[in-house]
Amino acid sequence: MAEGEELIELRFRIYDGIDIAHGTYEASMTVSTLKQKIIAEWPQGKTVTPKSIHDLKLIHAGKVLENNKTLADSRITVGDLPLGVITMHVVVQPSKAKQKTEKTKQEMQKLNPCGCIIL
Repeated sequence: MAEGEELIELRFRIYDGIDIAHGTYEASMTVSTLKQKIIAEWPQGKTVTPKSIHDLKLIHAGKVLENNKTLADSRITVGDLPLGVITMHVVVQPSKAKQKTEKTKQEMQKLNPCGCIIL
């Protein structure tokens, strides 16, 4: 950690209200690195589990954070919070590429040999 580096205390609330990965993070940390830490600390036995950082969305102050930005770029600051802990919400959403592939397979099954769609 660089001298004078701003530290931000964060916790992440998942879909069932449990907080995970509570800790102090450098403002220079990227959102994608933070997501990797969340996946590593994801509680075992949950019905919904992220497989990659692309399956997670971090929400702070009503905005979805971008993977390539740092916490500082995303304007995550403690400012005048009384307790100094910022709670971010974590949404698990499977990547769209996977959903498109499944849809394409279904559509291909409906095609006959001439390439026409069978209704």
